[in-house]
Amino acid sequence: MQKSFTDQLGNEISINYPPKRIVSLVPSQTELLFDLGLDAEVVGLTKFCIHPIEKFAAKAKVGGTKKLLIEKIRDLKPDLIIGNKEENSKADIELLQQEFPVWMSDIYNLEDAMQTITAIGTLVDREPEATYLNHLINAGFRDLQTLALEKAIDQSVAYVIWKDPYMLAGRDTFINDILQKIGLRNVVTESRYPEIELSQLKTRNCKLIFLSSEPYPFKEKHIKELQLALPNTNVMLVDGEMFSWYGSRLVKAVQYFFEFQNQLIGK
Repeated sequence: MQKSFTDQLGNEISINYPPKRIVSLVPSQTELLFDLGLDAEVVGLTKFCIHPIEKFAAKAKVGGTKKLLIEKIRDLKPDLIIGNKEENSKADIELLQQEFPVWMSDIYNLEDAMQTITAIGTLVDREPEATYLNHLINAGFRDLQTLALEKAIDQSVAYVIWKDPYMLAGRDTFINDILQKIGLRNVVTESRYPEIELSQLKTRNCKLIFLSSEPYPFKEKHIKELQLALPNTNVMLVDGEMFSWYGSRLVKAVQYFFEFQNQLIGK
């Protein structure tokens, strides 16, 4: 049976429904597909789609999110490809769209993420499972926002995603929305992911600096570097997956942020 869908960029696609050969180009959305109960249907994923690891090991790899192996994707003969505007390159997606149905997400906040979970659930015939995931996510983040108010977690933060040059998560990003949801204020007022010198960051007077575990693999040694440059700021390593993966990982993120909020009290 053929069914038509419109993705979050306004593109209309027609697919054999339900799809039986899916290639997923984004780690968080790949994990979502598995958590919706798909397995054999996911025939290809990227080298960064590492959760769950046993599923990752068993599937064909189609390159990285920014540099896809187009011929490998062709060999898999997908009846659906699922990608994301920010994470995949426009050139790769446009090439694939000429040959395959490609459904694209476009996510800037938690509400967008939940809409994507609903849409993908519908796309792959897993609507009840998607509804349940969204129920857990919505209830969890509502409680986190309530606790942030009760615990008076109102601290200024800079969220660092890259080094040499330093790049930070700014406004109009999913990370910025998550920071706000757990009671934090982003000192970066620029849009998207601006490059910022440490001397500039010093003038922002942030109380906290978060070093993300991805995409740059920040370690303990990097804490010392920034602590020397910004001695009046608390520098912490944080789990980048919890702050930036917008699929079913958000269910696990709720528990992470409950514990995280407790860490922030008194810092």
